[in-house]
Amino acid sequence: MILEIFTPEAIIFKGEVLSVSLPGLSGDFQLLNNHTPLISALRKGQIRFKNSGESSDLGELLTDPSDKTIGVFEIKGGVLEMVDNKAIILAE
Repeated sequence: MILEIFTPEAIIFKGEVLSVSLPGLSGDFQLLNNHTPLISALRKGQIRFKNSGESSDLGELLTDPSDKTIGVFEIKGGVLEMVDNKAIILAE
């Protein structure tokens, strides 16, 4: 699936991923390939995603010390839209 993470200042990440874990208002949840369409508000926490392996360069994102293919991004809140195998996150 395609993941795009935007902040008011910049595009943080855009690429293909295997999974995304997110801090929802009612608890953490995960998106996998071909997930049903979804819109969700996000609370303060971490976005964690597993890179597809096609490119191990995660740019300025933090990586999990135990697995360098996992990207980590801290957010203060935001909104997620998942449609047509594309997850778009607008984050603070």
